Amino acid sequence: AIASAETFVFDKTGTLTVSTPSVAEVVPFEGYDRDEVLRTAACLEEHFPHSLARAVVRQAELEALSHKEKHSTIEYIAAHGIVSHIGADRVLLGSAHFVFEDMGIVPSPEQQAIIERKRGERSMLYLAIGDRLAGFLCIEDPLRQDAAETIRRLHDTGVKRVVMLTGDNPYVARAVAGRVGVDETMAQLLPEDKTRLVQQWKQEGGSVVMVGDGINDSPALAAADVSIAMRSGADIAREVADVVLSDNRLSGITDARRLGRGVMRKIYGNYVMIVGVNTVLLGLGILGGITPVLSALLHNLTTVGAALYALTPVLKQGRPSETGRAGCAGRSGHGSDHD
Repeated sequence: AIASAETFVFDKTGTLTVSTPSVAEVVPFEGYDRDEVLRTAACLEEHFPHSLARAVVRQAELEALSHKEKHSTIEYIAAHGIVSHIGADRVLLGSAHFVFEDMGIVPSPEQQAIIERKRGERSMLYLAIGDRLAGFLCIEDPLRQDAAETIRRLHDTGVKRVVMLTGDNPYVARAVAGRVGVDETMAQLLPEDKTRLVQQWKQEGGSVVMVGDGINDSPALAAADVSIAMRSGADIAREVADVVLSDNRLSGITDARRLGRGVMRKIYGNYVMIVGVNTVLLGLGILGGITPVLSALLHNLTTVGAALYALTPVLKQGRPSETGRAGCAGRSGHGSDHD
């Protein structure tokens, strides 16, 4: 399936970008200070394995900001954000779509102006306490070094469409897409949106490969013809995946495609050789051109030859720029903002 796939779909956060993003800036609004915004965000995020959550918690630890739990039960809304309470105040942390549109927080004109100035190539997490916007965190989400090269090589192998799907905002999505060279990008997607798109592309014809790393990617991974997960990704993503990139390098995807194409060439080559030779032997035997003993001998030699050909290496050696390892993983079913 990976040899014939014409559509490759990539998640952004933790897949095309590194799995260890960092907090680049914390911007508090009136009535709150920077440390309070970061401390509260870390207090909420420490319960979740997402890469952006780890970045927030790590930054609080680096600054020695104690974030002992003072909130009530946390509700995590996948691909949206977090809802909890501190005392009588409702606390929200997540994407602009979640905080502003779903939960009804309205930033003041001054706050909106600051947000617009800061919006760009960074992901943003918004913190609201009560019915007020307390501040936001800018997350630096660097690209993987081999992301652009991997996309280029996929195109070179005949992949017609490379798509990036993300729950992040359109500004960040367009910036990343331009740097890695994908054909299409879609932003502010929910997990069900990603799954629906994968299923749609499958129905249009051709195999679809989905590459992701997070809990939110798991439904789309399960829906794809071939699912690929990063070793550093969530446990459920690795469990669902057909292939796990054991060293977290995207170049392993092109290695997997080259392996698949090489294996298919061997299969077709053996098929043509065995069917062709045996057809000739049958014809000669019917016409009396060879004896049954010679026919049996040649038939068995053909079988041995096909077996020896199948044992030869699939990939050429001595190409370190294209090396990589793709490890097989079990699968339980076939087939950001908190991205």
